[in-house]
Amino acid sequence: MTAPNSPLPPSGCPAHAGATPLYGDVLTGDTHALYEDLRRRHGPLAPIELEPGVPAWLVLGYQELLEITRNEECFSHDSRRWRAVREGRVRQNSPLMPMMGYRPTLLHTDGPTHRRFSTAVSESLARIDLHQLRGTVDQLANHLIDAIAPSGHAELVTDYAQQLPLWVASRLLGLPDEAAPQLIAAIKSLVDSGADAQAANQSLQHILGALVQDRGVRRGDDLPSWLLDHPAQLSAVEVMHHLAVIIVAGNGPAANWTANTIRLLLLDIRFRSNVAGGRRTIDAALDEVLWRDAPVQNFPARYATRDLHFGGQNIRSGDALILGLSAANHDPSVQPPDGQIVPGNRSHLAFSAGPHTCPARNPARVIAHTAVNTLIHRLPDIELSVGAQELAYRPSPWARALTALPVRFTPSQPAPPAVATGGSPWESETTPPSYAWT
Repeated sequence: MTAPNSPLPPSGCPAHAGATPLYGDVLTGDTHALYEDLRRRHGPLAPIELEPGVPAWLVLGYQELLEITRNEECFSHDSRRWRAVREGRVRQNSPLMPMMGYRPTLLHTDGPTHRRFSTAVSESLARIDLHQLRGTVDQLANHLIDAIAPSGHAELVTDYAQQLPLWVASRLLGLPDEAAPQLIAAIKSLVDSGADAQAANQSLQHILGALVQDRGVRRGDDLPSWLLDHPAQLSAVEVMHHLAVIIVAGNGPAANWTANTIRLLLLDIRFRSNVAGGRRTIDAALDEVLWRDAPVQNFPARYATRDLHFGGQNIRSGDALILGLSAANHDPSVQPPDGQIVPGNRSHLAFSAGPHTCPARNPARVIAHTAVNTLIHRLPDIELSVGAQELAYRPSPWARALTALPVRFTPSQPAPPAVATGGSPWESETTPPSYAWT
């Protein structure tokens, strides 16, 4: 699929003339229609702009995305290769840089360095007791539902879906409760790649840098300590940046996955009745969302290591290729003829593919599964309180994140308090206050 390139068009020529903006209001509605239009006009690789004057390619094809994620020889993860930066097209204070700028992490490295980082992260995350994590999420989910149950109405994005990963992240990091709202607000702004993304990145690094410095002299039973103690011998700076990657890659997607799954159950009566009747499982609903409405719609990025012909386009060395995870999942070549997702089919690309597949996908599934399961059992008659056409998404090129999910239901009383089970320090014996993103 890759071949040495024919003579390349000069910079600024029609190859990127008319490139489609991947920013602003175009991202708040039906992006699936946008991606299908790009596929019809350009094939599996489409010219886009990430911000005015910053060109890139959006990978829409399933097979093309697989090749890019598996071929480090032609497609590097190292954003220091990014030609648009070298040519001065990307502003130093660009809101793209917190997501796309180089960090010494597994997301931005290849070969032995990537394997060193990946081993440390994967083995540290593997120390999470998923059974204990499920119990923690269940406890926090019931606490959050207790807060909204008597009123008969709620906004489930800020009141629920965003809250659970917030507190799980806090426990895993060993952060005090009062730091959690600032942490999650920073993550939201960073992922939206809006005007305050740079300030959010600085805030995130300040919080995590102070945490790593503390763990350098006082270990705990938490993720920062596990990374510091790993035989890969990550430096304090490397640990700090990997914590940022883990939290950004795990927190927002888990919240979006939860909210998008609840949306599916509220809008698709057939699917909801199958889940309620035991003919489909919560995991089937979660998997259908990963195919149809992935919580991460696009992911940065790979950088061409040479001039080549790929996906029907002439790619120049240093060009950025954005992984269109959602678009690739909707590629007609991998969609069933009847449009129905086959239960148990997890060949989607919602977690990317190849050696850089998301290492936090198992904890994310535990969070989303427990969140959805607890909600539909506690509030069985829940329904949307606005029309489906009123639901909108944040203008993020990366996240597929609802701005709000207002619902109504029959008011009920809080559940009886559960008995604390003890365990890891990040499994709270008391429930924290509820915080909304600001």
